[in-house]
Formats: sequence, C-alpha cells, structure tokens
Amino acid sequence: MNEKPLILVTNDDSIEAKGIASLVKAVEGLGDIVVVAPDTVQSGMGHAITIHDPLRLKKSDIFGDVEAYTCSGTPVDCVKIAIYEVLKKRPTIIVSGVNHGSNAATNVLYSGTMSAAVEGAIENIPSIGFSLLDFDKDADFDASIHYARIITKAVLDNGLQKGTCLNVNIPKGTIDEIKGYKICRQGRAYWADQFDKRKDPFGGEYFWLTGEYQNTDKGEDTDLFALDQGYVSVVPTQFDMTAHHLISNLNEWEIK
Repeated sequence: MNEKPLILVTNDDSIEAKGIASLVKAVEGLGDIVVVAPDTVQSGMGHAITIHDPLRLKKSDIFGDVEAYTCSGTPVDCVKIAIYEVLKKRPTIIVSGVNHGSNAATNVLYSGTMSAAVEGAIENIPSIGFSLLDFDKDADFDASIHYARIITKAVLDNGLQKGTCLNVNIPKGTIDEIKGYKICRQGRAYWADQFDKRKDPFGGEYFWLTGEYQNTDKGEDTDLFALDQGYVSVVPTQFDMTAHHLISNLNEWEIK
C-alpha cells in the first residue's frame, strides 16, 4: 500500500491568518497535513533566518484535528524546524500561503511566503507559494482554495524538477470571474520607494516605508500581464541567482 503524501503547510501572515486556514482547507484529503507557521506576522522577511535568538515551538489546536505548531521565527525557520524537529523526515510537498497580497514579479524577493517555498526547493522538496491579490484580512479565499487544491494535486501527481518551486498568484475575484491559469515568467517591476518622515512625541524622527509599484515590463508572457487579464499566474522559480549569460563576458576581462 502506498504511503499517504505528507504535506507541510506554512505561511508568513501567522498561524491566525485567514489565508493559511484556507490553504489547510484546500489540501484536505490530499495527504497527511502538518502545519508549522509563525506565531506573529512575518511579512516581508524574505529568506531571513533566526540566529541570535532562540526559537520557540508550541503545539496549537487552531485547526482542530490537524497537527499544528507555532514558531517564533521566520517562515524559513518554520520550514527548517518542521523538517528537522517536528516531522523528523522530509515532507512530500511544502505549500505556503495563502498570502494576503501579491507576490508577483520582484515581490518574490521580499516575500516570506515565497521564501518558505524556496527553502523547500533548496531541500529538493516540491514546494509552492500561493498568494491572493487582496490585502483585506477578511478577503474571499474561495478561488484561492479552488486553485491551490488543483495545483497542489498536479504537483503531487507530476513532481517538480529539483531546485525549483512554483510561485502562484491568484487575482481578486470569484471562481467564475477568474479565467483559468497561465504558466508565465516573472515580470520585471520595481518599487519606487518613498519614506514618510514623521516625529514622535519626543521630537525624534522616524520613517514609514511607502512607494509605488512600477511595472516596466510590457511583455504578454509575464505574471503581471496574466493577473491583469484575470488569470492565475504560475511561475516556475529557482534559487540559483547566477547571471549565467555574463560568465563568458566576465571571463574576457583582464583583472590585474
């Protein structure tokens, strides 16, 4: 008899977020589920790990019969401690999210949601990060549940190439409003950063990071274009950041 898949669920919006509850619901019945998620919001943490403070792990009954734990660290910490301390073996698949807000284009570099999936890729575990283009804590996750389930099942059935994961973004809307999904490349966009400077009651300055997201990529094969057209975007993602096309050029340099 084949052993049931072991599904590790995590996120960056904390174990109490509506998004992770939606993801647990999405993968119900696809295998044995274990949740290890941050105990507080860890958005924008990227691939950070905790090295100067202890990690605290606590059992949680937030999902009823589903085995769950809170971790005091980052999303990447959650994946690491899940593999080596909670599960004590490698899960069949890691799913992260569903994030409240987009992780399309270069947002992937800052995303705790996607960094959890990338950590899975580093461990050669098929992994997927899911994000919904709605920051509302009470957002409608029905479409996310639908697409998270079918994409997770597809990865369980087909596997992923080692060292890769999927970055899945879901547009705001109902299942009927979303047109389907498209396999895309990561769009080129950036944050035009601004800082809102203020003063505290004691006269000290402090800053809030703000800014506008600028899409400079007009291609019709990007995640940004797919989302704008009402499709779920699926981007195969890797952690190898080598600019391979520059290697031959740099080898021509005379460095003295």
